[in-house]
Amino acid sequence: MDARFWDERYRENGFAYGDQPNDFLRDQAAALTPGDAICLAEGEGRNAVHLAALGHRVTAQDLSVVGLEKARSLAAQRGLQLKTLEGDLADWRAAPASLDLVVAIWMHLPAPLRARVLREAVSALRPGGVLVLEAYTPRQLGRGSGGPPVLELLVEPLQLERELQGLDLVILRECVRPIAEGRYHQGDSAVVQALGRKP
Repeated sequence: MDARFWDERYRENGFAYGDQPNDFLRDQAAALTPGDAICLAEGEGRNAVHLAALGHRVTAQDLSVVGLEKARSLAAQRGLQLKTLEGDLADWRAAPASLDLVVAIWMHLPAPLRARVLREAVSALRPGGVLVLEAYTPRQLGRGSGGPPVLELLVEPLQLERELQGLDLVILRECVRPIAEGRYHQGDSAVVQALGRKP
């Protein structure tokens, strides 16, 4: 699933995962004070644009130039400002204590890379900053309702607990929930949800 894969997916008509924010992010973001935010592996921009509408100063990161073009277009249609950052998360670095919010919705990476990116995210948060994450667990395999069909890209809650050291985990839960996000995320899905706050 390299940049070419995602460019082709995002060239399809409409929005592959819809143009509305992820449910878990929407619910959590309602209580957050606007600040400096980044959405990792953001694709076509639906989550970043929602945060911008709430007053956050948002950067949408992704490796797909096509996805980021659609993100900028979606923001412009809604009269919002959005920065974009093209690149592979393997190369992502953030200044320590430079962000108030890090969002990782469906950021599925090989475990060593995911752990490094999450360490970087924790370091990047200011005191009081928040990380919001939702990902598919191995129980999602075979459901056909979304997510990578590769065990190595799915994550266990206990893995996340280790990888998010340095945050107070306000939420860390596994559940099966209905998801309706565009063409590719439809149906009951086995997920883990996390919200961590930097002391």
